[in-house]
Amino acid sequence: MWPKLKLLILKRLRLRESWVIFFILGIIMMNHPFITIFNKPYQAYHIPLLFIYLQIGWLVSIFVIYLYTKAIDLPEDEDDRGEHH
Repeated sequence: MWPKLKLLILKRLRLRESWVIFFILGIIMMNHPFITIFNKPYQAYHIPLLFIYLQIGWLVSIFVIYLYTKAIDLPEDEDDRGEHH
């Protein structure tokens, strides 16, 4: 089950639309409404919430880039092009 799910996700990430969606989502998450939500005087383990939000966003973006590089390296087979024999 997991290898099939992994292959399905990587094939889906090969689409140009998913690149655009993640790019726009990243821009939205780093703009006014979300930044002001986390720019509060509260702290978690003596770390400001805005810093935690930015660090988690940075780590998620690195993970998404990692998945995209894996999707690019994935070999194309005949089923991807719609050729059924």
